[in-house]
Amino acid sequence: MRFLDRRRPLAEDGLLAAAMAVLLTVVMLYSPRAGALDLAAGVAGSLALVAWRRAPLVALLLSTAFMLVVAARTQPGPAAAYPVMVAVFAAVRAGHRVAAALVSAAFLGIAVAVNLPGADGTGENLQSVALLIGWFVAAGVAATVIQHRQAYLEEAEQRAAEAERTREEAALRRAGEERLRIARELHDSLTHSISVIKVQAGVAVHLAHRRGEDVPPALLAIQEASGDAMRELRATLEVLRDSDSGGGDGSGGEAAASGLDRLDDLVERARSTGLDATVTVSGTRRDLPSEVDRAAYRIVQEALTNVSRHAGGAAAAVCVEYAGDALVVQVEDDGKADPDAPPVPGKGLLGMRERVAALGGRLRAEPRAGGGFIVRAELPLEGAA
Repeated sequence: MRFLDRRRPLAEDGLLAAAMAVLLTVVMLYSPRAGALDLAAGVAGSLALVAWRRAPLVALLLSTAFMLVVAARTQPGPAAAYPVMVAVFAAVRAGHRVAAALVSAAFLGIAVAVNLPGADGTGENLQSVALLIGWFVAAGVAATVIQHRQAYLEEAEQRAAEAERTREEAALRRAGEERLRIARELHDSLTHSISVIKVQAGVAVHLAHRRGEDVPPALLAIQEASGDAMRELRATLEVLRDSDSGGGDGSGGEAAASGLDRLDDLVERARSTGLDATVTVSGTRRDLPSEVDRAAYRIVQEALTNVSRHAGGAAAAVCVEYAGDALVVQVEDDGKADPDAPPVPGKGLLGMRERVAALGGRLRAEPRAGGGFIVRAELPLEGAA
C-alpha cells in the first residue's frame, strides 16, 4: 500500500504533463510557423512538469527555457505560458519565491520583446501580456495561500500531538501517584497485620518447643504462609514503587516471588492444612515466559485455596502439562459441588479469567459431572512475552 501511495502522485503529475503536452501540440499545429523543433520544445517543456512536486526549481527552469524557444519561434499566444505558470506555482508553494519572481519577469520580458516589435495588433498584444501578468500573479498568490494553509495545518497537527503527549504524561503521572498511594496503604496496613501474624505464630511455635509439646501442623502452616505472604508483599511493593523498571504492568518483583519452580512448596503448604493434594507434571519442562509462569502459579494457588475453603475433606489433583505451544494447568477436586449449579464468580475466579484473557488463553472453571470442581487453563506460549 505504501508503494502505491508513493506512485500515485507521480502518476498524477505524469497525467498533468501529458495533458499539457497534448494541449500545446494542438495549439501549435494551428500555427503556420511551428516546425518539428518547435513541437519537440513544447512537448519537452510540458513533460518537465513531471518534476513539479519533487524538484520544483528544475521543472521551473526547464519549462521556462523550452517555452521561451516556442514563444520566440512560433508565437502561439498565451498557451506557451501555461507550463511556466504551473512551474511558478510549484516553486512559490515550495518557498522559492525569489526564483519564481525572477523567472516570471524574465519570461514575460522576453515575451513582450518578441511579440510587440513590428506587430500589427499592438493593442491585442498588450492585452495578452497584461492577461499573462495577471495569471502569473494569480498563480503566485494561490501558491502562497496554499503554502500558508499547509503551514497552519502542520502547526495544528503539532499542537494536537503536543496536547496528546501532555495528556499521556499527565495520565502516567497520575498512575504513578496512585501506585505510590496503594504501596503506602499496603505497607501501613497489610504488612503490619501479616507481620503480627508471623511474629505471633513464631512465638507460639517457640513456646511449644520449650514446653516439649508437639507443634500443631496448622500453626506451622500459618508461620510458613505468613512468611511467604510477607515475601510476596514486599516484592509487590517494590513493583509498585519502581516506575523505571516497567513494574507497573505487574512484572518484575512478582515474577521472582511466584512461579512454577515454587509449585512443590505451594502444594506442600496446602497439604499442611489437611488438604490431600497430588501433583502430576507431563511433557518436557522448559523455560516459560515470565507472564505464563506467574499466571500458572497464581491459578494453582487460587484453585487450591478454593478447594480448602469450599470443599472441606476433598482431595485435589494438580496437573501441569507442557504442550507444544501452550502450557495447560488443571486443578480438580472430588468435593460435593453440585454439577447443576453454576459457580458463583468471586474475586478469585475473576482474577483467573483476567490473567488468562491477558495472555490470550482459555479458562474452564465449572463443576465436574461426577461431583467436585475443575479449573483448567490453557496458556499459549507464543507471543506471551
